[in-house]
Amino acid sequence: MYVNTKVISNMKDTSLRPAPYDSLLDEETWAFVDKSVAFYPENATSLDYQGQRDVYDALCKAFDAGRPSGVSVRDHSLPGAVSPIFVREYRPASATPQATVLYLHGGGFILGGLESHDSICAEICDRTGYEVVAVDYRLAPEHLHPAQFEDSLAAFRFIARNRRHPVILAGDSAGGNLAAAVSWATRGEAHVPAGQLLIYPALGADTSRGSFVTHMNAPMLTTADMLYYDELRSGGSSPTGDPRFTPLAAADFTAMPPTLVFTAECDPLAGDGPDYCNRLTAAGGKAICFKETGLVHGYLRARHSVGRARDSFDRMITGLKALAASEWAY
Repeated sequence: MYVNTKVISNMKDTSLRPAPYDSLLDEETWAFVDKSVAFYPENATSLDYQGQRDVYDALCKAFDAGRPSGVSVRDHSLPGAVSPIFVREYRPASATPQATVLYLHGGGFILGGLESHDSICAEICDRTGYEVVAVDYRLAPEHLHPAQFEDSLAAFRFIARNRRHPVILAGDSAGGNLAAAVSWATRGEAHVPAGQLLIYPALGADTSRGSFVTHMNAPMLTTADMLYYDELRSGGSSPTGDPRFTPLAAADFTAMPPTLVFTAECDPLAGDGPDYCNRLTAAGGKAICFKETGLVHGYLRARHSVGRARDSFDRMITGLKALAASEWAY
């Protein structure tokens, strides 16, 4: 969530519930939005990317639910093309995992890391019984595109080579972008993902139309935010025709893994998921998009406080289990 003057101002005044969100969001979701926005100071619009990181880290910590008992964690590094890639491995308390979920965190390519999504990864591990590997890829603007993609790709290739069981790619927001890019880049290789689960992903749809217009000033994320993130990630002008940057730019979607996409109704990115799934199914693949009604970008953090978010997280867990078992009931 970047700081947009008008949106932050309106959200801080809880007497203002801008249409159509006054009717689309329930009280639980508004409480989540209010709590999130409260972390942004009055001078939020003057924050640089480091200031935004500080706010984002505090925000994520406030919603951190802790790790379920029995989940063990190991931090280490994997070899990268430029520098070591730091990862955190989560192991369940139960029997030997039958699958690995490689998780790529969100944060607009400039925010987040191993701590921001720690409890999310731990809960995925606990509820599926699978190993989860969270990747601390390099962030922009210190490291411009394709650094984030390169780290994600190297991490997947290393994990996939060293596991005897299925490896599923998963990620939210920017992480969903990276997961989709890695899935595309590894088509035809010896080790490919068993599936991918993308959560309100940024896939590169046209920002001048569709949900980027109808939800341009949505709570939690705006179209202006997305343009800002793209500019920081690219160092200026975003590349065109590069599927590593915008997965929807690919010309060929054949041989993509089975794909589950979850979008939030009240999100500029809501249209990316259906567009992407349509491209995959048109190429003969398996893909389905779940449009989660009345939810906003970042709702994973609300999975313990908002009923709709909790239900969506349940569907994600079910989906991960299905992908690991090579089952497709959609």
